[in-house]
Amino acid sequence: MNPPIHNKLEELESRKRESELGGGQARIDRQHNEGKLTARERIALLFDPGSFQEIDQLVVHRCTDFGLEKQRVPGDGVVTGYGTVRGRLVYAFAQDFTVFGGSLSEAYASKIVKIMDLAMRNGAPVVGLNDSGGARIQEGVMSLAGYADIFLRNTLASGVIPQVSAIMGPCAGGAVYSPAITDFILMVKGTSYMFVTGPDVIKTVTHEEVTKEKLGGADTHNQISGVAQFSADSDEDCLAMIRELLSYLPQNNLEDPPRVAADDDINRVDPQLDAFIPESANQPYEMRELIRTIADEGQFLEVHQDFARNIVVGFLRLDGHSIGVVANQPAFLAGVLDINASRKGARFVRFCDAFNIPLLVLEDVPGFLPGTDQEYGGIIIHGAKLLFALAEATVPKVTVITRKAYGGAYCVMNSKHIRADMNYAYPTAEIAVMGAEGAVNILYRGSPGDRQQKIEEYKQKFANPYIAAERGYVDEIIEPRFTRRKLITAFAMLRNKRDKNPPKKHGNIPL
Repeated sequence: MNPPIHNKLEELESRKRESELGGGQARIDRQHNEGKLTARERIALLFDPGSFQEIDQLVVHRCTDFGLEKQRVPGDGVVTGYGTVRGRLVYAFAQDFTVFGGSLSEAYASKIVKIMDLAMRNGAPVVGLNDSGGARIQEGVMSLAGYADIFLRNTLASGVIPQVSAIMGPCAGGAVYSPAITDFILMVKGTSYMFVTGPDVIKTVTHEEVTKEKLGGADTHNQISGVAQFSADSDEDCLAMIRELLSYLPQNNLEDPPRVAADDDINRVDPQLDAFIPESANQPYEMRELIRTIADEGQFLEVHQDFARNIVVGFLRLDGHSIGVVANQPAFLAGVLDINASRKGARFVRFCDAFNIPLLVLEDVPGFLPGTDQEYGGIIIHGAKLLFALAEATVPKVTVITRKAYGGAYCVMNSKHIRADMNYAYPTAEIAVMGAEGAVNILYRGSPGDRQQKIEEYKQKFANPYIAAERGYVDEIIEPRFTRRKLITAFAMLRNKRDKNPPKKHGNIPL
C-alpha cells in the first residue's frame, strides 16, 4: 500500500529543509561571525521579495571517493534559480561556503551551467555570487571539467547577455577566470579576495611574503590591478549595488536599455556651468561635478572609480535614458591618457556598444603620458585599444570638448573622424596638435624674439575651437549652460541610428 500523500509531502519538506540548512547551523554561525551572509540570505537581498524560484534544490554530488558518499547535502553547495530585480527577469547562482567550503563539483557545475543556458535562451542577465574554496579536490578532473564548462558559457554569453560577478569570499585558482570573463566584478572589503596562486604558493616559489588581502583583496583589485570595477563595504552594500547597476542595463543585446520615468526638466539650464572651466589652462577641476550637473537628478553610477582615476567612466540618465559616460579627469594627472586609463575606457566603451547603450564623451585631454614606463609597458598598444573601441562602436556617440583636445588624444577621444555623431565644444575648448608652450618650443627653436609673445600669438590662432568648427570637425560651439538640453536633444535625434561595421567574424583588437 502506498503511504498517505501527507507522508510524501512531509518527506519533500524535510529534504527542502535539509537543503536550506546547508552545511549546518554551526557553519552558518561561522559565516555570520566572519561578517558574511549565507548564500540564501544574499539571494533574498538581490531579488525582489518573494520572486526567487529555486532550481535543482535537491541535486547531490556523485562522488564516492574519500568518504564523500557519506556526506551528501541537497543542493551540493550552490543555490541556483531565477526571479526579478526591479521587476525584470534575472538568473543567479550563489555559492554556499557552508557546504564543503563552497567547492565546485561536477554536479555543482551542472547546476550553474543549466542556469546560464536558460539565461541565454531567454535573454536575461546572469549574476554570480562567488564564495568558494575552488575545485573540489576529491573529484579531480571532473571538477576541473565543470569549471571549463562554465568558462565556455561565459565566453559565448559575452556581449549577448549582461554578466555580473560578486566576489563575496575567496576566489582562487581556476575559479577566478569565470568572473574575469564577465562584464562587471564587485568585491567586498575585508571578506573577499581573488588570486590565481595564493600566498603560500608564492612564498614557496618566489620567497615573497604577502597576505591574502594585500595580494588579492578588494582594494588591490579596485585600485591597482583594475580586475574589479566596484568595491562594497558589506554584503548588503554589494547586493544593493548590483540591483542599481542592472537598472541601467538592457536584458540582452537585442534590447535597448530600460527608460526610467524622469522628473528632471529636459530644458533645465545651469548658468554656473558658464564659469565652470577655469581661466587657466593648467588649473584642474572636478569632471564628476559636470557629469552630475547634466545628469537626471544629479545621479551618476561610477564604474572603476578607484582605478586609473585620470579617466572617469560610468552610467547616468538623460531624460530617463541610460547613457554611458567616458570623461577625462583634469583633477588627476591633468586628465592625461596612459596605459590603465586606455584599458579602462576601452573595456567600458565595448560593453556599452555591445548592449546598445549610447556613449557620451567629455573631453579635456592634454595627450598621452610620456615616459619609459609607459613606452616599455606598451602604451602604443594599450592606447590603441581605446581608439579601436570608439572607432568600432556603432551606438549613438556624442562628444563635448570642454577644454584641451591635443594631438593624437584628440583623435582617440571620439573625434568626428572616427564616426562620432555629434561633436560639441565649449568656447574654452583648445583643439590643437599640442599646447602653446610646446608648440612654440618647436616652431621657434633657436629664434630670437619674445617667447611669451609667441605663446600668446599661438594661443590666439590655434588654442580655440573655431578652426575645427570652420572645418566641420565640431558641429556646434555651445554655451555650457545649455549642455544638458543639447545632449538630450542630440541623443533623441540619434535614437533610431543605424550603423554597422564591415562583414567579418570579429576584429583583432590590439590586446
